[in-house]
Amino acid sequence: MQTLLCLGNALNQGTARGGAVGFRLDTLLKLTETRARNSRMTLMHYLCKVLADKLPEVLDCSKDLGSLEPPSKMQLKLLVEKMQVITGGFCRVTEEKRFAKKEGRVSNKNIWKGLKKFLCSADNEVKSLISLYNTLGKIVGALAQYFGEDPANCTYEQIILTFLEFARMFNQAIEENTKQLEAEKKVETKFQLFISL
Repeated sequence: MQTLLCLGNALNQGTARGGAVGFRLDTLLKLTETRARNSRMTLMHYLCKVLADKLPEVLDCSKDLGSLEPPSKMQLKLLVEKMQVITGGFCRVTEEKRFAKKEGRVSNKNIWKGLKKFLCSADNEVKSLISLYNTLGKIVGALAQYFGEDPANCTYEQIILTFLEFARMFNQAIEENTKQLEAEKKVETKFQLFISL
């Protein structure tokens, strides 16, 4: 990301966008839209070329981003809905227990003990679930802010899918650069063979 920022600043030097300290998340998906004069080379291709020359170890970064595939299938909205169903159900059972105790509708002591034990255990699980959800929300918000996005408008799904698409485009550009380099080497070999005749 740092290399991309430096590259953008170099290309935008002398303009209002030149000296940026960060970039928006959707910028990652626009790297294939900016083309060089020959129209084959995009900014993504150039970025991959620079990284291959200067920081080849970074070319594996898309493997790390590939681990986002399983989380990309998770929909935070559905998790919220399920969490609300669970917490709502737990609250109803707790209220029902209080109401039954208050009215003296406790006929079977074993059922009562089992329910009390279940509610104690479930209370800890529900609190843990709420805590995990709140932590996830903070992490997603911090990640959105890190990329200059408004956490209220930048969803978990947008962040994950943007990085997945970036990884796909990054890998495609590396592959195309490799093919282009191989084609240039073949032409050079043929040219050298022709000259030697």
